[in-house]
Amino acid sequence: MRRSVDVLVVGVGPGGAAAAWRASMAGLAVLAVEKKPRIGEPVQCAEFIPGPLIDHARNAGVQCQRIDGMKTYLPSGAATPSAYPGLMVDRAAFDRALAARAVGAGAEVVTGAALVSLEAAHHRANIRHDDRISEVAYRVLIAADGPHSAVARLLGLPALPVIHTRQYTVPLTRPYPDTDIWLSDEFPGGYGWLFPKGELANLGLGTDRRFEPDLKAPLDHLHARLVRQGRIGERILQRTGGAIPVGGLRASLVHENCLFVGDAAGLTHPITGAGIAAAVQSGERAGLAAAEYLRGAGQALVAYDEDMREQYGPTLERAVERRAELERYWHRPEAQDDHLQRRGWIAFNEYFA
Repeated sequence: MRRSVDVLVVGVGPGGAAAAWRASMAGLAVLAVEKKPRIGEPVQCAEFIPGPLIDHARNAGVQCQRIDGMKTYLPSGAATPSAYPGLMVDRAAFDRALAARAVGAGAEVVTGAALVSLEAAHHRANIRHDDRISEVAYRVLIAADGPHSAVARLLGLPALPVIHTRQYTVPLTRPYPDTDIWLSDEFPGGYGWLFPKGELANLGLGTDRRFEPDLKAPLDHLHARLVRQGRIGERILQRTGGAIPVGGLRASLVHENCLFVGDAAGLTHPITGAGIAAAVQSGERAGLAAAEYLRGAGQALVAYDEDMREQYGPTLERAVERRAELERYWHRPEAQDDHLQRRGWIAFNEYFA
């Protein structure tokens, strides 16, 4: 089977759904494919979105709890509160709502459909769905397929450096309005977190496996400590995990009429791991760039790359620098120094010095 579209979107997370929506709203023929059988599942996310994204979470069943602030715990045990407003969401419902918006605008969204090969020079892709392979000719391809992007691999681009995460969903013993963050040598290259969701909470951590390959032991230790404090229940209701890109932007976000967005572009913050807002914003901008390009604006794709670097480049570069500084000290006594950890976390002035 062969077919042609204006825009092929690979990956229907927040970035891919946003791109499909914008491109469809511009009148383009859009096919968006997602290799998972159900959009948004399994959830591999702490499920927090910042304030500016709340307008994207209006659908029924998406919102779980408002977040007021963040408490950051340093190695000494000192806790520093800071403002950090946002919203806890049902991430699967959030992703599906964005995909439904794209469908409402005219995009075709197909789940259980995986990219298996790519002839980028000829703008053709082969997609496997229901044990059959279809050839799709496209004019622009938008890669929104995460940190282990199949599009990037098939284009021969280098893999993005990542850290790995592990997360438990647990009962919360009392209402809690803030997120908690733990900075410690127990979590080298990452941090521990507690994100409340009404009667539940997402408890997790991220680490760089070069320094700590075992994520289960430190997470179990953190879980047990909070159970003893009476903050959460002992029962683990759900387990999940994933990879987060931490190397900053790709060298180029444009290859052979292909635009990279979200995690696939390296837009995730290398310190906090936050990436949903950047995925949505880059997806929308990529969808608009595709429309401009196909209407004859020859520099529209390059302009997309330039816009993303101008908007996100300095922030990501600073975060990459801070990661490199901390890497010199993991599993050394200095890693338990509060001042060092303050320099490596966004809640403190030292981070921006």
